[in-house]
Amino acid sequence: MKDDSRWKNDSWWVSPYNFIEETFVDFPKNIEFEDITLRDGEQQAGVVLRKEDKMAIALKLAEVGVERIEAGMPAVSEDDKAAVKEIAKEVDAKVFAFTRCMKSDVELALECGVDGVIMEIPSSTQIVEYAYGWTMETAMRKSIEATAYAGEHGLYTCFFCIDSTRADINWYLDLMEKVSTEGHADSFALVDTFGVCTPETIRYMTKKIIKRLGKPVEMHMHNDFGLAVANSIAGLQAGGQVVHTTVNAIGERLGNCSLEEILCALQMLYGVDLSHIKFDKLYELSKLVQERTNVIMPDNKPIVGDNFYASESGIVIGWWERLKKLGMPLVMFPIHPKTIGQDDVHIVLGKKSGISSIRMKAEELGFPEPTDDQAMDILAKVKEFAIEKKRKLTNEEFEEIAKGVLPF
Repeated sequence: MKDDSRWKNDSWWVSPYNFIEETFVDFPKNIEFEDITLRDGEQQAGVVLRKEDKMAIALKLAEVGVERIEAGMPAVSEDDKAAVKEIAKEVDAKVFAFTRCMKSDVELALECGVDGVIMEIPSSTQIVEYAYGWTMETAMRKSIEATAYAGEHGLYTCFFCIDSTRADINWYLDLMEKVSTEGHADSFALVDTFGVCTPETIRYMTKKIIKRLGKPVEMHMHNDFGLAVANSIAGLQAGGQVVHTTVNAIGERLGNCSLEEILCALQMLYGVDLSHIKFDKLYELSKLVQERTNVIMPDNKPIVGDNFYASESGIVIGWWERLKKLGMPLVMFPIHPKTIGQDDVHIVLGKKSGISSIRMKAEELGFPEPTDDQAMDILAKVKEFAIEKKRKLTNEEFEEIAKGVLPF
């Protein structure tokens, strides 16, 4: 197969079969991302973001190139309201507030000077009648009145139906149509509140909404079954135009659609033009959010995990030793580390290390080059240490072992 820069270039090397006629899928032009880290991300149990935290994250999101930022829910607290107001004033992005279907919430959003609102209402019988204690007619009336009020005051309004994917689809579509004709909505969110859909279901529902209403659809996916990114992509393939994301996939319960994962998937696996996104800032953004939320990512987190460019296996390190000399890192990694702002490839020493690992680590740390016998001696001690401690070695621990073998 002829090389094509969509799948192989200096920044990434993915499967060419992503781009053949049998598998390639078109996407809408001008897909937008609304990052909801500052609202839904903060709903993760134990996370608290102060105004200064929210401002720092919002500024970094804008630097990355995210078009829309959901800055928070002004009704939650004075600190949240102040944060939304400051972000709307200072950050170069479209800023949205999250509101209930209440005129008082709309007024708070207006006071903050936001560009638009994400306006929530429950849409499934079980949430409307049992969780809220309303009638279905009450939910419809509140929706029409509040969205109309937002529209009258010039706010872009995304109508956000909680538990969309477990609602009766006919009632759900009727509700949105009533809001569209009697209230006001610029777009509609398909909300998989409990992360209970397959990609096929999201495609089906997205198409139904577009056919019935003819307005933009926004994808709001939760990650309870690990499908938030896949479901968001499926919605876009069916004609959705906006994706709600969080940095590091944090959020209520088990989180939301990961910003860094869907950006890389769309650009690198599907060929969607996201040239306005600064991919080399993604790792930096992830670390900032980890620091501000105290939610630390596992080393194997896709895209931003610290194990992406860490190798322990002796066989793999042997590959890397040869490929590094040839200047061909993408034979071994799908994305060049610099493309996403990650650190360069680094060798991890442990139970699975080999002779190449010992030689390369010694060179990296400026130690004398070991002979074959010395390298074997060090390797045996490294493996023994790793097995005893059930973990990898630090550079300091390797140095202590090496000093007992090499002539320093």
